[in-house]
Amino acid sequence: MLDKLEAIYTRYCDIERQMNDPQVTADMKRYVKLSKDYKDLQPVVKAYHDYKELLDTISECRELLETEKDAELREMAKEELGESLGRKEKMEEEIRILLIPADPTDSKNAVVEIRGGTGGDEACLFAGDLFRMYTRFCEKKHWKVEVTDFNEGTAGGYKDITFTVTGEGVYGLLKYESGVHRVQRVPVTETQGRVHTSAAGVVVLPEAEEFDVELNMNDVRIDTFCASGPGGQCVNTTYSAVRLTHIPTGIVVSMQDQKSQIKNKEKAISILRTRLYEREYNKYMEELSTKRKTMVATGDRSEKVRTYNYPQSRVTDHRIGWSMHNLPDFMDGNIEECIEALQLAENAEKLKASVG
Repeated sequence: MLDKLEAIYTRYCDIERQMNDPQVTADMKRYVKLSKDYKDLQPVVKAYHDYKELLDTISECRELLETEKDAELREMAKEELGESLGRKEKMEEEIRILLIPADPTDSKNAVVEIRGGTGGDEACLFAGDLFRMYTRFCEKKHWKVEVTDFNEGTAGGYKDITFTVTGEGVYGLLKYESGVHRVQRVPVTETQGRVHTSAAGVVVLPEAEEFDVELNMNDVRIDTFCASGPGGQCVNTTYSAVRLTHIPTGIVVSMQDQKSQIKNKEKAISILRTRLYEREYNKYMEELSTKRKTMVATGDRSEKVRTYNYPQSRVTDHRIGWSMHNLPDFMDGNIEECIEALQLAENAEKLKASVG
């Protein structure tokens, strides 16, 4: 373990040296990549220093027990040795988890899409409930939520809604939400009081940064049109809405939530870059899943991941068999306990794979 930590510390020092090199600082793309790697390695380097210090303490205590004649000092050294050995075992377990290769996208912002699935109006209402749940969760984490596109349901909620979440380590937490979310409850339209089952699909993508994707604007067709929906005369009569078509892939992105055509274009380019990045990211995830099947983060997005049972006030995550019986609290954005359980399950799985 010490050898691995020392190798990482050497890499950390090498990155630090490169970041102080004027040739590297002149290459923004390379500098941004090195800065991210440097930040990612900091927790491991801190653990390395703490672990090394603990090993020195254990060594000193053992030496004292071998050489010291004073009974009181020997007793103190014996007591400290016992405590240090206990800490060593715990620290080594923490370091093993730190040494698990992290998903390189965990630190990114996220683009989230929620679509009402089977269940008609009730599915749209449920999609709206999920959006509120995620908004409340993001508020608690002090993350910024910005809606980029939506289509409202006829009875409320959303047929679909797309939003970006900006903050620290957003994708690393929200990625567990991808999949089909199922709700069991009595719809407001139901007169007989029967429980119906509806569903909504959630897709969480890591937001692509400018340095992640080389987007050639010569490959993009730009169309402008009048925005529809609320916003007053200005929105409905000026060509502020923007549609981008990426000719090589056929990906189309429309944006109309801003009055300014320039702002809509900037947002549309950001979303297009994310869609292109998604293609590459999906290849990475497929390669990963061929090496190691994980039940948690690389599952099929069409797979049912969670059920929200209103009559029993129960929410169940099917990937790990986790349940809680306080559905109103969960729907109010208190979903971190479930996410932590999913993280723990995934780490245990990765740890098992790395040992095996």
